[in-house]
Amino acid sequence: MRITILTLFPEMFDGFLTNSIIKRAISKGVVEIKIVDIRDYTKDKYNRVDSAPVGGGAGLIMKCQPIIDSINSNKSDLSKIIMLSPRGKTYNQAKAKELSHDKDIILLCGHYEGIDERVNKYVDEQISIGDYILTGGEIGSMVIADSIIRLLDGAITKESIDEESFDDDLLEYPQYTEPYDYNGDKIPDILYSGNHEAINKWRKKKSLYLTKELRPDLFEKHQLTKKEKKLLDEGEKEKASWELAAIEKGRKFIK
Repeated sequence: MRITILTLFPEMFDGFLTNSIIKRAISKGVVEIKIVDIRDYTKDKYNRVDSAPVGGGAGLIMKCQPIIDSINSNKSDLSKIIMLSPRGKTYNQAKAKELSHDKDIILLCGHYEGIDERVNKYVDEQISIGDYILTGGEIGSMVIADSIIRLLDGAITKESIDEESFDDDLLEYPQYTEPYDYNGDKIPDILYSGNHEAINKWRKKKSLYLTKELRPDLFEKHQLTKKEKKLLDEGEKEKASWELAAIEKGRKFIK
């Protein structure tokens, strides 16, 4: 896969490209990442890439000429051109999986007060990473690139991807490391049982319960199977028994 990022601030990507999974994926040839400075394409005699909005208003708007020329100079017949924009649909894991099947993606980063409206005709899609304001699209483009790259064959082990949060609209089950007892907070004994079927059942139950409690918006999207409904019922009964035990313990303490 090739990912091209069009930006006014290429230096922001120095750390992104030289660390962790991204660096390894590039070195293994899993992905090619090209950072393009939009300023290199301006024809303005003062080398400007922005100007005041026509009709008045605060801030500066990115000019269409350097952006469009940077798109045309870097696209191929396979390119999917994506603009980071609040107009776009909110990004999620399903979209990351969809984009991971593309061969050539161009990410356009906005900045300042926005981008000349005429640029919209040259992009295939707009994506938002959330309803909040950033100084530009650079961080958003890193989010999208990172989420795509880690799904590519060879970027990380398949086992690391198989069971993660947001797969099937569920949160991941709790994870633990040694020691067994830390300040009285103990790892569930079932994880030491060696019974993988029982462990998988426990993990699925916890995944369902955590999603229902903490992310009901995700839980509503998930289509429960009969087995999952049974596990969820078991989880609710266990919760009720824990709460009752805690109440009884509190009563004894008061006495």
